[in-house]
Amino acid sequence: MQRTQFGDMYCSIARTMHIAGEPWSLLIVRNAMVGTTRFEDHQRMLGISRKVLTERLNWLVEHGIFERRQYSERPPRDDYVLTDKGQELADILFAISAWGDRWTAGEAGPPALFRHRTCGELTHAEIRCAHCGEPLHSQDVEVTAGPGADPATLAG
Repeated sequence: MQRTQFGDMYCSIARTMHIAGEPWSLLIVRNAMVGTTRFEDHQRMLGISRKVLTERLNWLVEHGIFERRQYSERPPRDDYVLTDKGQELADILFAISAWGDRWTAGEAGPPALFRHRTCGELTHAEIRCAHCGEPLHSQDVEVTAGPGADPATLAG
């Protein structure tokens, strides 16, 4: 059975999921977001096998989410540092976390709180319209074909 190639779809969500949709990938990005850069630290924090972590980190480097920065020659060791592309992917995790806090945290409450360094206040993510600043919800959005749409769907 051939696996669907999400990276080839005319959909930004599918293409993003192609790169970051495997659950370990986003958990590795989450760790990096709070400062984890070393292989051993990711492995300890996640309880992930060395093989799977190596595969995930190599995939994320290949797709420009992380870059390797050597910190030791003997033995050869690298830090894995988020690129600008990776930092933007990490930003998405705030929205995922807000959803999880609302719908999965239960009575115990959120497992992590976010303090905005600029104002010093605890905060959470809100998605807003880039034009008017109003909260943005799926039911308030009309989707139209963009310049990168599937040409077959534009022909009709």
